[in-house]
Amino acid sequence: MEQGNSRIIESNQDGLHESLDATVQRHLQHQFRAPYADHSLKLFEQLKAWKEQDGRPLVLDSCCGVGESTANLAKRHPDAIVLGMDKSAARVEKHQHYHSGVDNYQVVRGNLNDLWRLMAADGWQPSHHYLLYPNPWPKSSHLQRRWHGGPLFPSLLALGGQLELRSNWRIYLEEFQRALALAGHQSQFEPLPDESPLTPFERKYGQSGQSLHRLVANLTTKL
Repeated sequence: MEQGNSRIIESNQDGLHESLDATVQRHLQHQFRAPYADHSLKLFEQLKAWKEQDGRPLVLDSCCGVGESTANLAKRHPDAIVLGMDKSAARVEKHQHYHSGVDNYQVVRGNLNDLWRLMAADGWQPSHHYLLYPNPWPKSSHLQRRWHGGPLFPSLLALGGQLELRSNWRIYLEEFQRALALAGHQSQFEPLPDESPLTPFERKYGQSGQSLHRLVANLTTKL
């Protein structure tokens, strides 16, 4: 489903995926070595220059969609710079309608399969990392398309910082919590606080009466 759609999630899973543990452990033991795209390498160098020239702590907003969350996070973290990334040009190009007027962030179109690995290899350590897209890949056959079930999970962990996910699909967060535990990280699963929504999906799903949850983990420490 697209971000902002207020329909109830339809999934043929009623609990954690039966292959979750084996899939996560396999990816934790084997490094993902796909070649980087040239455009990803160019974008990474531009982002690195921006980060180093500014010098403030970095906050990542991955899968940021139209970037409303990125603008809101820039207000929440005024002493940092915030980088919003999404693979969809159509969504990123809509960001002008959500710009907040603050100047400590940018929203870019980028391939996280490349950018997360490049950032981790270069030693980037964001203070916070947000994954706010609500319900990625709810079909059971799509486990490995979810971040915790895919080969990029070790790169996500290597970036460190305080990780926060939000979703109206409880199983997604429960699976992610299990994946974090397999990697030696403790996390807290809780209802979403009663506060101004960060994303369009939070606003629409909340207004439709759906339960919203978040998962928070400090990736700088391990069990």
